[in-house]
Parts: sequence; structure tokens; C-alpha cells
Amino acid sequence: MRPATRPRAEPSPGPPSALAAAREAIVACEDCARLRDYCARVAIEKKAAHRDEVYWGRPVPGFGDPSARLLLVGLAPAAHGANRTGRVFTGDGSGDFLFAALHATGFANIATSRRADDGLTLRDAYVLSAVRCAPPDNKPTPDEIVRCRRHLSAEIAALPRLRVVVALGKIGHDAYLAYLATAHGVRSRPRPTFGHGSEVQLGAGLPVLLGCYHPSRQNTNTGKLTAPMMRAVFFRARAILEAPEVPVA
Repeated sequence: MRPATRPRAEPSPGPPSALAAAREAIVACEDCARLRDYCARVAIEKKAAHRDEVYWGRPVPGFGDPSARLLLVGLAPAAHGANRTGRVFTGDGSGDFLFAALHATGFANIATSRRADDGLTLRDAYVLSAVRCAPPDNKPTPDEIVRCRRHLSAEIAALPRLRVVVALGKIGHDAYLAYLATAHGVRSRPRPTFGHGSEVQLGAGLPVLLGCYHPSRQNTNTGKLTAPMMRAVFFRARAILEAPEVPVA
């Protein structure tokens, strides 16, 4: 039986309007002409399996619990996944793989992510992408990643309780480190190296950064990333969240 612990004071979540404003700015963004043209074209041409559906076709905001202590930073929406459904990691195999792990570790109420209205909710977790528009060949340019950083900063600023960040792939890892450098002046030396299962303490008062391979079909179909491997990262995140928080001096 777990011993009783004295409840600790938690900072109050930011006003709902802060997160809502960040989401509205993301959906309305037209900063990257190449990406906007590509997403619009995909939404018209569609995939044969989804030819009768209306594609979202716009930048995709984050999704989850506004009071989250766990943040997941992915790469970008999939052309026929989130670019179709309008919800990050929703509508393709990568989403089901990710949310199965989150469900197994208590962060999601169901193990699949098929549609924006499927009833999926997150508990103590929030998911977003470094780039908010689906890029051709899943490869955003460095300039596109930089231009999208303002949206990363705005959503993170509206999530004041964060204690753990899981980077889903190297682009997510690098995007979060770049955010820390620009928003907080935090530049770790030596620069943290991304790897599956990597763990970095970035400084007092900052979330712990964990690394996880991206749940792309390329990684999951080849066995580079397995379900137990992904669950292990979120079990580690859960352990950090359940440990007593060390007060900042």
C-alpha cells in the first residue's frame, strides 16, 4: 500500500483563453507557402480510401489536457492522418501505435485514435508537433521548422504545469531544445543527444526531457520501435511525475 503523502501546491493552469488563442493562431497560419499549397492539394486530391471524406487541410493544433504535466513533441501531421482528421496523431497507424502506449500507461482513455470525434481524451498529457502542416515526404525544411516555432512557444506557454517532455524523434527533440534557447535562454553544454530512452535534466524548474523513437510506419514495421519500447518511455514519464517534486531554490 502506498504511504499517504501531503498534497503539494500546484501552479494553476493558465487561462483557457491562452491555449484557445494559440490554437486559433495555428489554424489560421499561412507562414509557409510550400506547406499550405501541399496540404490544400492533398485535401482536394485525397487518398482513395478517404475519397468521400472532407479533409481538414489546415495547420493542426495540439491536443490534450490543458493541465498536463506531460508534453509530447512530434514531427508534423501526416498528409492523410492529421491533415485529414484535424487532430494530431489521428487517422493513421502512427496514432494508434502512440495512443495504445499512452492508454497502457494511464494517459489516454482509449487505445486508438481514428477520428476527431472518437471520444479520445488525454489525462495529464498534451500532444503537439514541431511543424503544424503536413510536409511533402514528411520532410519539413529547416526554415519551416523555425517559422513554426512561435506556435510551439505559444502552446507551451499555455501549459504551465509541465514536468516531463517526451520528444518523439530527433526533430521533436531539437525543436524543443531550440524553443528553450529562444524562449528561456537555456543552452545546455554539451548539447543533449537524442536517443530512444535518453533522459536529460535541463536545469532547475525545467521539465525532464525524454527521448523516444517516432512511431512512424518505417520505425514500427521494421521493429526499430516496438510497443514495449514505447510503453517503457511513458512508464518512465509516469514514474517521474509520481516522484516528489523537488522545490526550486
